[in-house]
Amino acid sequence: MGKKFTTEFKVDIKDVNITETSYDVFKDKALLDELRNKIIQNLIDHNKYSKDINEYIKEEINSTLEGYNLTQLERNFVHDLIVNEITGDGPITDLLKDNNVTEIMVNGPNDIYTEIDGKIFKENNISFINDDHIVRTIQRMIGRVGRTIDAANPMVDARLLDGSRLNAVIPPLSTKGPVLTIRKFRSELNDIEDLIKNGALTSDMATFLEMCVKAKLNIIISGGTGSGKTTLLNVLSSFIDKDERIITIEDAAELKLKQDHVVSLETRTSNYDKESIVTVRDLLINSLRMRPDRIVIGEVRGKEAFDMLQAMNTGHEGGMTTLHSNSPKDSLNRLETMVLMAGMELPIKAIRNYIANAINIVVQIERLSDGKRRVTDISEVVGIEDGELVLSPIFMFMQTSITEHEVVGEFTQVTRRPKIADKIENRGLKVKELFK
Repeated sequence: MGKKFTTEFKVDIKDVNITETSYDVFKDKALLDELRNKIIQNLIDHNKYSKDINEYIKEEINSTLEGYNLTQLERNFVHDLIVNEITGDGPITDLLKDNNVTEIMVNGPNDIYTEIDGKIFKENNISFINDDHIVRTIQRMIGRVGRTIDAANPMVDARLLDGSRLNAVIPPLSTKGPVLTIRKFRSELNDIEDLIKNGALTSDMATFLEMCVKAKLNIIISGGTGSGKTTLLNVLSSFIDKDERIITIEDAAELKLKQDHVVSLETRTSNYDKESIVTVRDLLINSLRMRPDRIVIGEVRGKEAFDMLQAMNTGHEGGMTTLHSNSPKDSLNRLETMVLMAGMELPIKAIRNYIANAINIVVQIERLSDGKRRVTDISEVVGIEDGELVLSPIFMFMQTSITEHEVVGEFTQVTRRPKIADKIENRGLKVKELFK
């Protein structure tokens, strides 16, 4: 067998006219699969690199389709399908172009799912030929950003050229075959008005969070996977004054701040040389020497938690980050655990004092059962009582019922004046109108 089509192809296909994107164009699915498999296998086996790849594809398609009674629309569809799979991003090319799709999950050749509006759907009309086809597609996608995946290095986490996040695991780490997950980049970023219109929070909650950011309070955004933590972090970061120097630290650069003075740092993994790995902790320690006005960490998940708290406790105000947790209280418990992971010989009491002095606000965001994302809790860290960290809610979403299509509830807020109000007003911001 000749050399396979992998990342060696660098073809400009701007002249290719994608006529249809729906598999409904081709009524006979079994015939389509037969033709598709035959054409691609011939392209792989014949290995004719001397011609322009687009011309070669056309020749191979015309040759294979001889004797088949197909309409011109069906022939065009086969051509576009093959071009996508050989020089594009395989069967998921159209999913990547669909702005309604926020996540693509490939669990196997015929096991593909998408997330749309917070809900997961199985794609019954899209499939790969086999496991090798999935691996070739992954290699082609990550090859554009200088990454690789193979049996010796069977896991990759990469940021694609459009900002989307790709994660892939192949055998031997994945026992059922290659698994591909892509979280798509949103070209049109949300702003606070979008979140209000979508029912994620109220205007009073938005005003309060804006004041917290401008008052340089230290904020944690917590929630589960896909709950919208990064989106909310992007929105809150937009409230930072344009004159401030902002350092962002991420595993994969997803934050898109609109201020001019932004320095974006990204961790580095390595497939071969372990000594060249650069972690969030390494970047955080280095960022303290870069004269930051603000440090925004995409996600805190390990030993860097101690360095983050230390920075917040030594004059680096207005820090923001996200972490995975099920509640504001759980997020503080996770911080304790992560500090212990750093190997610091500190008693729990000292760690909790550290957290209480560093963190001001915890914002919980959740994706509810109807697929909608809502800020379900905004709490302040008020201190320590009886050796335990104490959180006091300021805003909450109270679920009252659930219908066939949506979760029903209402946002509530405390009538008391939060303790954090003094810090906000010391910055010249008037918070009293929110808490009459």
